[in-house]
Amino acid sequence: MKKLLYRKLLKDYMSFFFVALISTGIVIWVFQAVNFLDIMIEDGRDYLVYIKFSLLNFPKILSKLFPFILFFSLFYVTIKYEMNNELIIFWNFGVHKIKIINFILKFSILLMLLQIILASFIVPKTQDLARSFIRLSEINFYDNFVKAQKFNDTIKGVTIYADKKDKSGNLDNIYLKREIGYNEFQITYAKKGKFKDINNKPILVLYDGATININNENELTNISFSKSDFALDNFESNTTTYKKTQEISSPKLINCIESYYKFNETKFRKLTANIENCNVLNMNNILKEFYKRFIIPFYIPILTLIPFILIIKSKEDSSYNKLRVLTFLIGIIVIIFSETTIRMISENQIQNISLIIVPLIILSLLYLFLFFNFRTFKIKMS
Repeated sequence: MKKLLYRKLLKDYMSFFFVALISTGIVIWVFQAVNFLDIMIEDGRDYLVYIKFSLLNFPKILSKLFPFILFFSLFYVTIKYEMNNELIIFWNFGVHKIKIINFILKFSILLMLLQIILASFIVPKTQDLARSFIRLSEINFYDNFVKAQKFNDTIKGVTIYADKKDKSGNLDNIYLKREIGYNEFQITYAKKGKFKDINNKPILVLYDGATININNENELTNISFSKSDFALDNFESNTTTYKKTQEISSPKLINCIESYYKFNETKFRKLTANIENCNVLNMNNILKEFYKRFIIPFYIPILTLIPFILIIKSKEDSSYNKLRVLTFLIGIIVIIFSETTIRMISENQIQNISLIIVPLIILSLLYLFLFFNFRTFKIKMS
């Protein structure tokens, strides 16, 4: 009978948790997808590129929501059990409170491992894959990102401005600046213009204008034209395409940190030359990323135990409502604290080790607090 009660409790906790996690994640993803749609229009990318890009950001959303949704789910279901007098069934069948704590604590280790897998392996992989779609894609909708009376620098080294734009895509009073080299640039004015595909190549066709070339010696060359074709197929996008620290795989991240502390600077550079962003200047961010992936999940067991402060007292107790508020605040404070500790990570090993053992200390103190409170409960029941 006790096993059935444990299974029922775990089923209620986890079903509510996963439903809340997925549904909340979808809502947030939809809002992000709208922002990505705006980026797509501004950047002139293909629709499929941003659909893939936005879908691959879903694991990152789940990873961010995981701690809070887990705490809220256990907090909500525990209150529901108490209000429906379902916890009394456990006590009547001889299930001691500390045994429930031990059962949930063991299961929280699995949840912690799940969060580590999600944050350390799945999220970096999907983020890198999402960025690769941007790196390998081309600007397809040049006509979309040019808006009237707005300077656009989506194309690297090129700034485009148009005074007016009609529904057919015809541009009026166009200003175009192209960077050629150091202190060298080209400015083009045109009364009319329109984007066209000529031989599958994007061309901005300009009418009635002039081109001014300025070199590094401030010499000017002015050329007037009645029609001029400005090719865009050889330009790159200004969108960030390099690999960020958060997109580096965890094995490479660990290798970078290990090499940094184990070898001198010269050997460190040689051994980590193939690891993106692995350098002395970026080491602080590397350490923070490692902490975020592998240490922050250790707060998961703490967040699973905090809601069980609620069963110290029954709902008939006059201070039960205060206990609910206090328990919720403790959970929120722990979540905020766990996230803010990332900023404290530095190249100081002693400080980092201190931050690493903090969740273990908090978990031990919380367990002892619950153990002694429930031990008193056990004595009273006897």
